[in-house]
Amino acid sequence: MPDTYEIRLRGHLDNCWSNRFDDFTISHQEDGTTLLVGPVPDQAALHGLLIRMRDLGLVILSIVHVKSKESLAGQTKEEFDDKRTQM
Repeated sequence: MPDTYEIRLRGHLDNCWSNRFDDFTISHQEDGTTLLVGPVPDQAALHGLLIRMRDLGLVILSIVHVKSKESLAGQTKEEFDDKRTQM
């Protein structure tokens, strides 16, 4: 099962960008950023995704690796937060 990543970008992406990030949900945040959340099967795929963002001229503000959903089931918020790692 792939792990989930949360990628925060500067600015609000237009909805037409959703086809570039098929498996990711795109949400506009109140602070003027865009949050992409979705599965990444392995490190090679993550690097490919980051290269695609670079090539599109997107500014990456943060990347958060969240363990797979299966491993998060039944955890408290504190346990969940402990499993998150900032990159």
